[in-house]
Amino acid sequence: MSLATREEIAQAIRNVPDFPKPGIQFKDITPVLLDSRLLDSTIEHLIAAARGRRVDKVVGIDARGFIFGAAAALKLGAGFVPVRKKGKLPWATHEESYDLEYGSATVAIHVDAVKPGERVLLVDDLLATGGTAAAAVKLLQRLGAEIIGISFLIELGFLNGRSRLGTHPVEAVIRY
Repeated sequence: MSLATREEIAQAIRNVPDFPKPGIQFKDITPVLLDSRLLDSTIEHLIAAARGRRVDKVVGIDARGFIFGAAAALKLGAGFVPVRKKGKLPWATHEESYDLEYGSATVAIHVDAVKPGERVLLVDDLLATGGTAAAAVKLLQRLGAEIIGISFLIELGFLNGRSRLGTHPVEAVIRY
């Protein structure tokens, strides 16, 4: 199976106007998930910068980051760690809150998910304003992780979310 280009993946992403509210142009990734070649190629693009480097854990952000993160972990021979919404993890957690345009949210990670010094790749589907990813970075730093990179399928560059992620290397398969 040949690797799909970034352009082929981008062409498969469906724009849904006015979802979840008027004025929002939602980027629907489900057509990518429906096609095994596009899905596999997406994972390959997401992990390209980490290939050949030691990765102990891949961390995926709730919820679509779980899809890409778990597949990336398998390809890299690493463990998978979920960062979930508050109250969804069954064990002792660290939590980090962040602001949204209409309120706030909190994400959590198990206190024993990453050991100090473990090398992690953080993965999610979308970088918009960067609040969720920045909260995940803070959680990983609290655990003593070494963040070797942060990878997104889509980056909405005009929202400047990358600026909230510090000096960590950030990659995006597709930028709008």
